[in-house]
Amino acid sequence: MIKIGIVGDIGSGKSFVAKQFGSPVFNADYEVSKIYKNDKKCFKKLKNAFPKHISTFPIKKNEITRSILSNQNNLKKIIKIIHPIVRKKMNNFIFKNKKKNLIILDIPLLLENKINKKNYIIVFVDAKKKEITKNLKKRKNYNQKIIKILKKFQLSLSYKKKKSDFTIKNNFKIESVKKNVKMLKNRILYK
Repeated sequence: MIKIGIVGDIGSGKSFVAKQFGSPVFNADYEVSKIYKNDKKCFKKLKNAFPKHISTFPIKKNEITRSILSNQNNLKKIIKIIHPIVRKKMNNFIFKNKKKNLIILDIPLLLENKINKKNYIIVFVDAKKKEITKNLKKRKNYNQKIIKILKKFQLSLSYKKKKSDFTIKNNFKIESVKKNVKMLKNRILYK
């Protein structure tokens, strides 16, 4: 099984690129939102860690946001609680899809949390800053302050790009991205 890790800037279109491979995708952001909605044990841990901010189940994203904005170090604490649950879900996903020839790991902190293994193929999604900003502003939960805090906890884009096996340009034009992903997928599968 070939495992492809998708990395890049916040808002660069990693999830969109990941879907274009047409293979099973593990989307860590989606898994985190499911954890906030369904995991009562996680809620209790977060509520104990942040009693001033986390009070309702299912956990509301704005409660997490308030917690991070009140103290940037809270993000580290949240990651410490959430990360083991996400890693377990990722391992289950990999096991469930072990017969597939290709799976995609859409995990924003793939390199930061040392999730990638030596045999993973890392694909960097490269997009222009102007396009990324335009893309981010379309999100309903867009918050510039949160994005700045999240970026502080991420490795530099130049480092991510250097560590990647391939770079895919995202110009946010659907047909162009689909074509680039198809070419890359063929290169990976038939090398």
